[in-house]
Amino acid sequence: MSNFSNTSDEILASARNLIMSGGYNGFSYADISEVVGIRKASIHHHFPSKVDLVRELVKRYREDGQAAAKALEQSVPDALELLKVYANYWAKCIEDASRPYCVCALLGSELPSLPPEVAKEVTAFFRFISSWLASVIERGARQGALNLTSEPHVEAEAFLATVYGAMLSARAYARPEVFGTIMTPALARLTPTASR
Repeated sequence: MSNFSNTSDEILASARNLIMSGGYNGFSYADISEVVGIRKASIHHHFPSKVDLVRELVKRYREDGQAAAKALEQSVPDALELLKVYANYWAKCIEDASRPYCVCALLGSELPSLPPEVAKEVTAFFRFISSWLASVIERGARQGALNLTSEPHVEAEAFLATVYGAMLSARAYARPEVFGTIMTPALARLTPTASR
């Protein structure tokens, strides 16, 4: 069972990296076979189809995000600090190239051409991250830790769009520091002293 799980995890990690470099249609089981060092039949044993593979990848990505958000909530009670930690997580991922782009953001840009089962999981990820950010922002506004100019759900969508736009700009310019350059004023705008 442990070997099965390790192989599944290797296949999923390989698929994530291949999606980040070429999108959903930019890889095949032959590519994964080459990276992981197993036969295509073995990949089909773990994931009967590419739809099954990518649906599971996105599902796990969302579940990992939910667990990380819960852990953050417990360790970082201040809403503004929590948003900074979230942004800094992505800044580090972009800088060290471990996750230079959110796989769900990339798949989101391909949504019209994705199989419905995969598209449903991608949309579920966006609903989760948007809802989580809205709850953080709403709590921050109530506590006086954040300055809002719109409703919390609108601020959450704007913040998320800024994070993903900053990722895209950093990628387009091949300059990781662009992410921080964009995020710094976005976070400053939410800081209560920014309105005074």
